[in-house]
Parts: sequence; structure tokens; C-alpha cells
Amino acid sequence: PRAERAIPGGRDRHEPKTYNQVRDLFLRVMRLLTHNYLKSTVRGTEKGYPLTIEATTIEIEKSPVDKELLLELLHKIDYAALLSAVRQIAPLCDPPLPELPNHIDTAADLDDAVIINLHKVLFDIHIVEGQLVCPDTGRKFLVSEGIPNMILHEDEI
Repeated sequence: PRAERAIPGGRDRHEPKTYNQVRDLFLRVMRLLTHNYLKSTVRGTEKGYPLTIEATTIEIEKSPVDKELLLELLHKIDYAALLSAVRQIAPLCDPPLPELPNHIDTAADLDDAVIINLHKVLFDIHIVEGQLVCPDTGRKFLVSEGIPNMILHEDEI
């Protein structure tokens, strides 16, 4: 097992303080950040990205905004796929999701409101139950207790 190691931060008792606590926090839920990196690899799939979200349960859990982390990740995000994902889950979200611009220039300075809204949709929205659907084959991948099951059946490999 990996030894516990301190993580900068941990200013209050609810904030994770060790590597394992941070890892467990990120592993227990599927965020839109996670969705942005997932793709179907079913044999014969030519266009397995982005997966369509058919969520049945969504949770919103506020977290502190980390502007530096967000800006570091932003150039790795497929923004069109993120906007599509937001539109797919919006009917289940109460309160409503924040407005996002139609396009983002990752080289430009983003105002604080956009940073906060991006942080909310990437980190604070958790898909707890539902399915992810391959746009090419229609194969459905179950999301249960916040964990997407992307394991393929033997005949799909």
C-alpha cells in the first residue's frame, strides 16, 4: 500500500489532507472532467467520442475553486464535448447550471466568473447513476455509485 503523504492545503477538517484522501475523493464520483477523457474502444468503433450521457442521478457538491489547476487542465479539455455534456445533464440539475461561453480561447485571460463556472461544471457536478453511450455503436456503459464501467465484453475486444 502507498504510504500516506501530506498534500498542501487541508485548511479545515473537511478538506482532504493526504494523497489517499485526495485519491479517494476523486475516485468515488464521476465528474464531467472525467467524462471528457472517456471514449468507447469497442471493436469496430470509429467514432467512440464523446460518449453521450444518460444520467439518472446527479449530485452537485461545491468545492474550492483552484484557478491554477483549472487553467492548467483547460488546454487538455475538449470544450465542444464539455458543452454537449452540460446540455445533456442540465435537465437534471437543480439549481440550474451556470452559463458557459460558446467558445473559449485558452491563451486569453478568462474573467473570474468564467473560471468559477468552468470549475463548477468540471469538478462540482457528479454523475452518480446512469449510462454513457457510444455514439458509434450505441453500446451502453453503466455508471453506478459514481463509477463508470468501461470494461468490454469478450466479443467487443
